[in-house]
Amino acid sequence: MRRLCFSGSRRNRAVLIGGLMVLFLAILPQADAKTRSRRKPAIFAVVALQPFSLMQSAVHTVAAPVTYNAPRVLSAAASVDPIHVAYYAPRIRRPAPPRPPRAQPADEEREEANQPPDADTNFELAGGSHPTVGRSRAVLRDGVAYAPANAPANVKNAIWAANALRRKPYVWGGGHGSFQDYGYDCSGTVSFALHYAGLLSAPIPSSDFMRYGERGRGRWITVYSRPGHTFAVIAGLRLDTTDFRSGGNVGPRWHEDGRETSGFDARHPAGL
Repeated sequence: MRRLCFSGSRRNRAVLIGGLMVLFLAILPQADAKTRSRRKPAIFAVVALQPFSLMQSAVHTVAAPVTYNAPRVLSAAASVDPIHVAYYAPRIRRPAPPRPPRAQPADEEREEANQPPDADTNFELAGGSHPTVGRSRAVLRDGVAYAPANAPANVKNAIWAANALRRKPYVWGGGHGSFQDYGYDCSGTVSFALHYAGLLSAPIPSSDFMRYGERGRGRWITVYSRPGHTFAVIAGLRLDTTDFRSGGNVGPRWHEDGRETSGFDARHPAGL
């Protein structure tokens, strides 16, 4: 009797287990189909990577908790607005029309016409002034020579240029290496005046002035030269480094008085 009960219970268990397996196999395909139908495609957004440092020590790395940020899922209805970029074309400026030349006053035109052909504009000529007088001879006022208004431009330029030397000292050989010097001797002084008159291209010594220009006295300019000394008479004033009133060599100056010309060769620029 006991054997029958035990065998019957085994048979019942086998039948029960078999029924459960049949039921599980029948339900499994339906559940899988429902799960697939409910699953939606995920849209992943691009997430900027977080900066990290390679200098972090191993102790902090072990002690720090490990976190994981899951990417956020954007819904299918989300849309990204397009970016509009504005571009401004550069404006092209048209060149301004040239201005008409400004009319120069009559005084400026006359002043430019009186400039020597090869004058050095950096050199201050008579303090920037060009004094003239309404006479046929030059006039000396406070050491400054006033050129005759009716004199040629070369003569005026020679007088105005020599005015710039009235405070220069006498220096032997001065004015020969360059027309601009801190001091001048006799031939350097005469060379300076003739150069800024456009009548001499390079300084020359006293002996060379004995062959300068043409022989004899000139109407406006006369150069008197001998070995060792040179002076000039321009529009009636003597340009010399010797002052006979006080004596001695005082440097390049204008003088109203004359001097003895015996022993000097008189020469003059052509046409003057």
